[in-house]
Amino acid sequence: MSSVTQLKNQTQEDTILSVNNIEVVFNDVILVLRGLNLNAKRGQITALLGANGAGKSTTLKAIAGLLGSEDGEITRGDVVYNGVDITHMPPEKIVRNGTFLVMEGRGIVQDMTVIENLRLGAFTQPQANVAGDIEKVFSYFPRLKERTGLAGYLSGGEQQMLAIGRALMARPKLIMMDEPSMGLSPLLVKEVFGIIKRLNRELGISVLLVEQNANMALQAADYGYIMENGKIVLDGTAEELMNNEDVKEFYLGGGGQERKSFKNIKSFKRRKRWL
Repeated sequence: MSSVTQLKNQTQEDTILSVNNIEVVFNDVILVLRGLNLNAKRGQITALLGANGAGKSTTLKAIAGLLGSEDGEITRGDVVYNGVDITHMPPEKIVRNGTFLVMEGRGIVQDMTVIENLRLGAFTQPQANVAGDIEKVFSYFPRLKERTGLAGYLSGGEQQMLAIGRALMARPKLIMMDEPSMGLSPLLVKEVFGIIKRLNRELGISVLLVEQNANMALQAADYGYIMENGKIVLDGTAEELMNNEDVKEFYLGGGGQERKSFKNIKSFKRRKRWL
């Protein structure tokens, strides 16, 4: 086997998720994703950053097979998870294969208890695993063990913990998270991101993270992508992106030595080096 072939095979083994030149259309006419490409490495945290409306949530739904509920579809390209083409696979089968999406807004069932929500996440698993997996979730989120009422009465931070815990019940190899810090206080944001890093480090779960808080996302991530207008415009290691002057200015609230004036913000696209 040649060294080139070996390197290619090794790269494929290191990649748990590959999104290849996909286009997504809604209602047969609205093109949202425009030839998007990204990879998530096995055992790493990958951040997907961008402004509102860039297409980040649509990307996660496309991977999870959830576009049909919004009259959307992948019309070009493919999504490969663990070497298997899941482009048009039903969402329940995608979950069984090891991918779970923690949706924006948490998506917990408010009229069910914490335990019932966790059991709901384990629908793909044998019943014999459920009790032990619930205890594992409680070891990461001890606060949830104390909550015996309906999930709708949990605080925002507790609901986010429950949403992540429900994902763990499916025993995923890849968890996708859509805005896990939304609506949380700075202290809770720090706590949630600390848990995400623990899950990645201790359980080896790969994470694809969509997040508006670019600072927190890049501090947690190994690699990142910047997305605008339905396509990737920049990618690199988290360190490279944090040191990039354009990323600092437009996503991290800094850049250069002097404080930036936002008076001429309408012209910012002309000054981005990736445009």
